[in-house]
Amino acid sequence: MGDSSYIVIIAIVAVVLFFVFKKSNNRKEQQNQEDSGNSESSSTVVRKKNGYSKWVGAGLGFIFGGGIIGGIIGYVIGNLFSGWTEEDVKKNMGNTAQQRDFNVSLLVLSAAVMKADGKIMKSELDYVKRFFLQNFGQQRAENYIKMLREILNQDYNLYDVGRQVGQYMDYSSRLQLLHYLFGIANADGVMADQELNVLQSIASYMGITGSDYESIKAMFVQTVNETENAYKILEVDSNATDDEVKKAYRDMAKKYHPDLVSHLGDEVREAAEKKLQEVNIAYESIKKQRGMV
Repeated sequence: MGDSSYIVIIAIVAVVLFFVFKKSNNRKEQQNQEDSGNSESSSTVVRKKNGYSKWVGAGLGFIFGGGIIGGIIGYVIGNLFSGWTEEDVKKNMGNTAQQRDFNVSLLVLSAAVMKADGKIMKSELDYVKRFFLQNFGQQRAENYIKMLREILNQDYNLYDVGRQVGQYMDYSSRLQLLHYLFGIANADGVMADQELNVLQSIASYMGITGSDYESIKAMFVQTVNETENAYKILEVDSNATDDEVKKAYRDMAKKYHPDLVSHLGDEVREAAEKKLQEVNIAYESIKKQRGMV
């Protein structure tokens, strides 16, 4: 075999080796890119998962310690405000566990009331926005509305929510919560039957008595006879004696006293004064109708 033949063979081998090594390098680069992509995707999933789980249940410092309410609000905060710190939670949801419990329950149950009649009215959203603004200030109101919109898109078991509230929240706070919910349902000036049914169910699930439910309802749903409403608010029969009416007034004044919810913050305490005003108005109406001194 001549020198020229050896040169041809060497050239062919060199060309083959070149393409073999090139293909091998391409495979390595492709594998590195896939590994890098998988790592990045995995990291993103972990970050998202951590963003949600960070705030679920006890992570928020709620007395509820999780459950359905903790899961709902944990997802919402993780989805909307994943960068929040513990201080941000306290600033927006309340400094104490009791305040956070109350405000979260208000958001979740407000969504249930707003969806009760099968449609979400702009007037209801406007009322809630004004309500939050008056009671919690500009920044918190804006954040609450964002949370509410997110909660409105979720489906959850109202019975489980109500029972959880009834188990962990004190009775006076539950009464104030129901008073708020009636205000939201009455935002458009019309209390639909579906809304009343949901409110009655919520009250029952939370362990609120029938007489207390009717008392708060009478503050928003007026009958033709104003005095009849007054008796319902005071939870006393129209055939009661004057002394019984006076006793009923004293009992209701104690039950609805704003100091009983002062632990929920000044804004809630101030809102609770409206219930006491309704009791006073009802009592004055009965006194005038009876000619009581």
